[in-house]
Formats: sequence, structure tokens, C-alpha cells
Amino acid sequence: MKATTYIYLFCFLLLTVSAVAQKPRQLKVLYVGGSANWEKEVFKSEEDKAKDIARRKASFEVMLKKHFSDVTVIDAKDYKQSLSDSYDVTVMDGTPPALSDRQIIRDAEGKVTNYLPASYLTEDFARPMLFIGELGERMGRSIGLKMDWYCLCLDAHAHHYKKEHPIFKGPFKVRLTEQMMPTPTDALHYAYFSDTALPKEINMWRVQTKGYVTDQGFRVGMVARPWGFEDSPDAESISSGVCQKTLDAVAIARHGNFFHWGFAASPEYMTDEANTVLANAVVYISTFKSSPVIARKYTDRRATKLYLKEKKYYSTREAYDESVKMNAEFEKQMLEQKAKAEAKKSKNEALSEDDKMYLNFTPAATPSFEEFLKKYQGDLFDKFGTDSKAYGDYYDQNWDYFYSEDASYVIKVDEDVKSLGIPNTDIRLLDKCIQMLEKNQDIDKAKRILSRYTLLQLDNTKEWRNWFEKNKEKLFFTQSGGFYFMLDTKDKSEPTNQYKRRLPETPKQAVSYDKIHVDATSHDQPVRIAAAVIDMADQQKEVVVKVKIHPGYHIYAAVSGKDPYIKTELSMTLPTGINKKGDLVSPSFHYFNDKGTTIYKDEIVFKQAINGSSSGKIKVEFGYQCCDSQICFPPATEVIELDLTT
Repeated sequence: MKATTYIYLFCFLLLTVSAVAQKPRQLKVLYVGGSANWEKEVFKSEEDKAKDIARRKASFEVMLKKHFSDVTVIDAKDYKQSLSDSYDVTVMDGTPPALSDRQIIRDAEGKVTNYLPASYLTEDFARPMLFIGELGERMGRSIGLKMDWYCLCLDAHAHHYKKEHPIFKGPFKVRLTEQMMPTPTDALHYAYFSDTALPKEINMWRVQTKGYVTDQGFRVGMVARPWGFEDSPDAESISSGVCQKTLDAVAIARHGNFFHWGFAASPEYMTDEANTVLANAVVYISTFKSSPVIARKYTDRRATKLYLKEKKYYSTREAYDESVKMNAEFEKQMLEQKAKAEAKKSKNEALSEDDKMYLNFTPAATPSFEEFLKKYQGDLFDKFGTDSKAYGDYYDQNWDYFYSEDASYVIKVDEDVKSLGIPNTDIRLLDKCIQMLEKNQDIDKAKRILSRYTLLQLDNTKEWRNWFEKNKEKLFFTQSGGFYFMLDTKDKSEPTNQYKRRLPETPKQAVSYDKIHVDATSHDQPVRIAAAVIDMADQQKEVVVKVKIHPGYHIYAAVSGKDPYIKTELSMTLPTGINKKGDLVSPSFHYFNDKGTTIYKDEIVFKQAINGSSSGKIKVEFGYQCCDSQICFPPATEVIELDLTT
């Protein structure tokens, strides 16, 4: 395999050397590999996958050595963050060993209260690093990077790129090949975020020669959430790309000393100009070794004020009518497919997996406008009922006073700030509260506001005044970073920027599933799962898996080959002597898009009949990907062990 890799490396080098060679830049670059060009389903064996990983590493090695004087290539399994101290830039294309594993935080009763992501870097890591694909989410989640997982759905083209940005200028010369192309259809679903009508065509630049839409099984890129990405001076969004989200979804960006290259292709499958831009990005991020992250986004699903645009849209008849129309069209298509599957079944013809899925389809009742509003507006429905204008007025009139705490998609009006009539993003609010302390007026309110919107804990009024006068010219407000006023400084010890730790280290406790009781869902935990073995008639048993999905969220029943989402999979490992009786009974599903992707939502139940006489453990594995109208979570797998007694 090594000989094959070197032959490939030599051939790729011949193909990529430009007619007019540019002198390599004097930079020491560490490339950390370990990922493949294709999804795991494409490979027939682990050996095939290993060959592709080696091919990808060789591709990066050739490209980097063409542009840089000193390049080292290692496997991710051998990486430690101390290695980066010896290099100008680390290019991260594989997942290294975790410093700490993902933790589930439970309360005294064993209920899950939070999750702590696995950590791969410490917060004091200050060396320049460039992430490929989804590595920014995976390695940056625990340290609050803004390169969070909006959607693993980035294809081959970039758009809305900042052509004047340094990565498009040099030091390696690049000339972008641009063309007008149709606006991605999926972006139209998010038109309510835009203040103007979306154009029919937009200017694009091809980054990859292959993409998952045209080349099934090709590795998918990742875009980060755009809301609040640039609300701190340490972050910049450089380009978006063709994906299934908004037109400003973040495909290429920087946060502090970290660079996000969301496109997932290796240099072998990138255009020549994209290879050059990537090389320029390596040079660019090398200049930020003394520019640490300031605003940290620990809560990746934190609502910013732009979330109010979606809330406002989903209070309208327009949104309701569009939802009803889409569901009606979908149900018509599914019933037609179900009829065909039933006809095949009646003739004892072989049924495909799709046919079996269609047989499980049952049309859902069309919700009323009232039910639609209750789902999307929550407690506000009790106040405004079906008055769409009242919702819109409420969001518009209180825009300046909404804030979000450390919870997913929870945004509310700050009545303290509203009473002062100053926007909570305006530095005048701090001055006003300090004046209130100085004049001994409404001291409790002033302290609440200062505590809510700063990370400081100062002892007296004089300290507040001195701090404000000293720093007011360099203060900025970040929504994505926690709704805090922070200080634009490279000093990592600055008290203004020291985040409070709010997650208690509670010991893990086992959860009992002796009853099929599913815990309550939330924006933080939108999918909850429970399972049990149920005694049936004639000494038969059923393994029942109940899944509760938070309102507004969904998981995937079936996924079109043109979509990047992850299909829900349920598997069971049974003890010796116990067998499955018949097929898994899956729940009905709902429309998602015209490509054929379908979803589960609300509460669903899977059932598998078993028979036999034995005892032991039944292992249930439930794999899924949860999304809402804005973002998709990384794929997750829940494992439940059930005791089987005879």
C-alpha cells in the first residue's frame, strides 16, 4: 500500500505543479490526517477505507509541500496539542484522542440535566489551527468556538464570499472562476430571515470537483450558524456555500487563532484555484498566533435576536398555509406509494425496504391554526391567541430588550432593561446602571443588569465606575457569546472576559427503564428515548422503544441519496435462545422535502416481537440525527440495555 501511495503522490504532484511555479512560503506546517474522502458506506472493507485515508493524506502532503517550506504529516492518533507548539500552523483533518470524554450530567434522581462535549484542546491553546470539514465543531465545541454544527450539508460551490479578503489576494496569486447559478432551493425556506427578496441567481465559485449531491457517498462539508458569528472582533465570516440552510451559513471563517474550512474535499478533489485559496488561508491564520478567542459560544443553540424573525414568521397565516400545503402534497404522494406497495404485497411480490416503509405510512391529522400557533409560540398563545399582528408587534416593540440565557432557543424580554428604555446591546445601559448605584437609586435592579450583561463581580460602585471609564472605548456586545459586554483585548487574563462556569460536575448515575416512561424533552435535549420488554399473550414478548421528540424538531425516517442527513436506525442484540419474530414495526412518518426524505416527529414507538426461553441482556442501539428548522445536531447513538427474565 505504501508503494501505491507514493506512486499516487508523484502523479498528483505532476498534475498540480503550475506552469509558473511560485516559491514555497517559509512556514512550518503540521498536517494531522485520519479521515477519508468518502463516507463509510462506500467502502467494501476496512482495507479499502485505509487506502483512501492514505490517498487523502498524500493529497494534502503534496499540496502543502508545494506551497510551504517545512511540512510534517502525522496520523490523528499520534497528535497531542503540545506538538503544535513547534509549528506555525496545524491543519487538522482527523480526530485525535480526546482529553476528556463526553459526559452526561444527571441530577440526584438520575435525570439528565446536561451534556458536556468531549474535549480535544484546552482553552489556553494559542497556536494557529485550520480545521477541515466538521473538525471545527468536533474539536471546538468544548472551548466555545463559533464553528458550530449548523448543518453537515455543504456541497461543492462557494457563494457570498468576500473577494477583498486576504485569502483571495495572496501571497499565492489566485484568480477565481465565477459564474451565476440558481439560488439554492433550500435557501428559499429561510427567506423570512432576509429583509429583501432572494435573487433567482447568485454568483458562485467552484471549490470542489466532486460533491455529495452529484457524487453519492462523497464526504459532506459543514456550515456553521451565521447568527452572531461576527458580533465579536475576534471572528469573521469569509464565505458561505451551497447547502440546505440560509444563504449566510458559514462555510469559511476565522475565530481567534482558529480557521474553519468547511469544505470537506481533499486537494485531489478541489479546483486548482481552491487549492491556492486554501494555501493562502494557511498563511493567513499563521498571523493570528497572538490573537486568542475572546467571545466563546459554549451554548451552540443559543438564540440571538435574529431568532425573533423566525418566531414572527411562524405566527402568520402564510407560514401555516405553507405548512398545510406541503403536508397535503406529501401525504398524496405517500398514499400513492402505499397503494402500490399494498398491491405488490397482495400478489406476494418481494417488497423493497422503501415498500415496507410506505406500508407503515398513516396520514396525520391536519393541525388547526390554533394548534400551529401553540406549537411555535408556546406561552404567548395564552396572551395573543390567533392574533398574528399582536405577535409581530410584540416581537418588534420589544426587540431591543430580548435576551437569551444559557439555554437552547430560550429568548425573553428583560423587563429590567425595558423599564430603563435603553437597548441591552447599548453601552449606555452600563453607564446608566453605574449611575443608579452612584445615586443609590434602584440598586437591586442595577446590580441585576450588571450581573446579567457582564462577567465581572466588582465589590463597589467606585470599582464599576473606574472599570467603565477605563474600558468604554473598547467594549463590545456579543449575543452568540452569551449576551455580554466584553473587552477587545489580546490579554487573556483580562477580568472582563473571564467566563463564569455554570455546569456542576455531578456524578453519573444509571437510569432505570423498568417502565416506558420517557423524560421530558427540551431545546437542550430534544430527543429522549426509553425502552422496555413488554409481556404479550402466549408467552410472547415485545421490545418496545419509545421516542419523544421536542416540538419543532425531527429525526429522519428515510433519507434521499441527494440529502446529507442521517437516517434513524434501530438495532437489537438478543441473548442466545431469543429470536426476533417478524420484522421491526416502525411508526408512520411525515413529509420533509420533495427529494423523498421523510421525518419522524412528536412521539413515536418502535416494536419488535421476540420469542424463545432465555434470560440475559438485550442491547438496544438507537442511532439518529435531530434537526429543527434552523440547525442539525451531530449524529447521536443511544444505547440501552434491558434485562430479560423468563
